[in-house]
Amino acid sequence: MGDAPRPLEKGGRVAAVEPGSLGARLGLRPDDRILRVNGQAVEDVIDVQFFAAEDQVEIDWLRGDDEWKAGAARRAGEALGIEFEHPTFDTDIRRCNNLCPFCFVLQTPPRMRRTLYIKDDDYRYSFLYGHFVTLTNLSAHDWDRILEQRLSPLYVSVHATELEVRRACLSNPAAPDVLDQLSRMAEAHIETHTQIVLTPELNDGPHLDRSLDDLAGLFPWVRSCSVVPVGLTRHHKYGRRVFSAAECLEVVHQVEATQSRFRERFGSRFAFLTDEWYLATGLTVPAAAEYENLDLRENGLGMVRAVLDEWASVREGLAAQAAGLRGKRATLVTAPLFAPTLQRMTDEFNERAGTQLEVVVVTNGRMGPTVTVAGLMMGGDVLGALHAKDLGEAVILPRLMFDHPLVVSLDDVSPLRVARELGLPVVLVDGMGDVLDALRGESPLLMRPEYEAVPAAVLRAGGWAVEKYLPPEMGS
Repeated sequence: MGDAPRPLEKGGRVAAVEPGSLGARLGLRPDDRILRVNGQAVEDVIDVQFFAAEDQVEIDWLRGDDEWKAGAARRAGEALGIEFEHPTFDTDIRRCNNLCPFCFVLQTPPRMRRTLYIKDDDYRYSFLYGHFVTLTNLSAHDWDRILEQRLSPLYVSVHATELEVRRACLSNPAAPDVLDQLSRMAEAHIETHTQIVLTPELNDGPHLDRSLDDLAGLFPWVRSCSVVPVGLTRHHKYGRRVFSAAECLEVVHQVEATQSRFRERFGSRFAFLTDEWYLATGLTVPAAAEYENLDLRENGLGMVRAVLDEWASVREGLAAQAAGLRGKRATLVTAPLFAPTLQRMTDEFNERAGTQLEVVVVTNGRMGPTVTVAGLMMGGDVLGALHAKDLGEAVILPRLMFDHPLVVSLDDVSPLRVARELGLPVVLVDGMGDVLDALRGESPLLMRPEYEAVPAAVLRAGGWAVEKYLPPEMGS
């Protein structure tokens, strides 16, 4: 772990300034480059937020070749109001120095867009956007920033707490002891959420028990641990395998027993199973209260429960709206893992509303049949599965499938292209309430074959942090 100096003063380019904000009063404009805040050089938006958290704020910036400076008192509750082109200013993202045998990036099929091959492992994105990182590439300067600025919470991929087991999980013989790192952050009152990607014959069984006990020993600063099943594509090269349904059931029982111990010990379940475990075993997804108000849906924790609870609310009033829905036909598309759940909801929807909705299950041909989640479906596979079928009045696709700034699937197929090739309107949805809106003609995420471009409302709904903030040329 080397000691990296602070970078040269390149500054952060301003994309927008909120009218009436402190930034506007200081005279900042789009394209200005902020160099220093209260005399401190800034290397990313985190520095700006940290050094500007004062009653008096002074900013130095470049406008063209000229350097400007202005200061002002911050009014009570006043926002800085500055949006940057890139949160890390250098537009890059810290790369991972591990070679995990289950790394999904290393299993990406060939000839896809370049950003899908980037192994991000950047603590700045962990703090800003909740990305899970391993903490194996931190310099002394990084540690100084984390501790001085108390970057909390952070999200840490642990996989195993036993040093040699973790090093095997990361394929990194120099990986530091993660318990030492988490303890160091706990001493500074920095909260962390952790995850274990569980892999058969690698870090499961007694290794999982040991890891959960070790991490729980740092509660409440280590606030949670998500247990995630390993995902493997047909391009996996390291001889690992996924869990069988019977093994998934064993893991569920193992973690639930651990949850009971932790609840008695300190009042929290602490260890949480992601949705895939319940879907793979046919078990009931836990009630919302059992997730203890943790916002970890992006990691697959409680997302299905949110969909089910939303459907329960929609279902109550559905019969009263049946007159305007009866006889409507459409096709809902999903992947194998969620298909049984979606089919049950669709059957109920049809029964209550008199609709004729059908579910089509799409197998992932590009990544392989072991990849069964809807968010990783390929546009080409969807088109192949729907070709020459009677699809009704519209095709309804999961919005997560197109969670990219340009609203394209992993194989660069847009929903507008799907609409054009099928000759039908396409609607993106997150739940059954969105399906209801689509049938009533009220969806904001609708694309018709005759549209010239993807509508602005759809573009605003797409995009996740890594690809959103990387330079455009990296996606070519």
